[in-house]
Amino acid sequence: MADKARVVLRQLIMLLCFWLPAARRKQIERWLRGREEFIKLQRSDWVLMSWGKSGRTWLRVMLSRAYQLMANLAADTLLDFDNLKNIDSRLPAVFFTHNNYLRDYTGNQQSKSHFQGKRIVLLVRDPRDVAVSQYFQWQFRMRPNKKLINDYPPHGANIDIWDFVLDKDAGVPRIVEYFNGWAQAIPELRDILVVRYEDMRREPAAALAKILAFTGTEVTAAQVQEAVEFAALDNMKKMEQDKFFKSSGARVKPGDQDNPDSYKTRKAKVGGYRDYFTEAQCQQLEQMVATLDPMFGYGKQMA
Repeated sequence: MADKARVVLRQLIMLLCFWLPAARRKQIERWLRGREEFIKLQRSDWVLMSWGKSGRTWLRVMLSRAYQLMANLAADTLLDFDNLKNIDSRLPAVFFTHNNYLRDYTGNQQSKSHFQGKRIVLLVRDPRDVAVSQYFQWQFRMRPNKKLINDYPPHGANIDIWDFVLDKDAGVPRIVEYFNGWAQAIPELRDILVVRYEDMRREPAAALAKILAFTGTEVTAAQVQEAVEFAALDNMKKMEQDKFFKSSGARVKPGDQDNPDSYKTRKAKVGGYRDYFTEAQCQQLEQMVATLDPMFGYGKQMA
């Protein structure tokens, strides 16, 4: 069954389940989404793992352009699992995931064993910046049902940015827990490359070249540089405003054309969380991030 057909089937099943209690509907939908993801995982050539709002769309655009240049493809086709591979078999099927619904299908709530044998790029970002960016995603872009099935504050909730980043299911505590879980899992997974958003922002060409080499795609230095320039912040914002990636759905489109905080590409600022909090609040967040595994390099010592 094709991926789109599975999505349609899930939607039909959920329509038939409308009479069930909300908790049961949520359980069924997460399991169905996990099944869809598991099938993609098995078919993938490599996995891009991240928490939401960690720079994944930026990296996706850079990867898309590098693959397009390699295969002489149109620039407005965004990488979406195996769509580019279906055009040129030299290109990989890349599975983008947060390991969210997969856990409900596999039953591996802590273990990452379902990723065994897969090459994984783990994209991480300072949890404080992630939580702030996720707040604007929740407020202006996230659909009500996604908020419900992912334990975010409910749609329309009167919650400010500080309360959001402290939320145990959506904020810094949960993000730190997520990263620490991956730190513990790294020894059991053979092929994993950790990429920090901050390093990618500082030296995007070097980071992209390293990812492409790790995942087994041969591109030239000139193609890497062109991909980096294509995905530059100003151009990303312009492409989003112009709805350049026509086949990408809402992935790279603003929630509200006139609201800059509703754009997928918002500020891309390292340490930007400080703009929203007092010094005392920043110190409280620093204490929370101090429990993060030191392998990620966040906290006071972060450049």
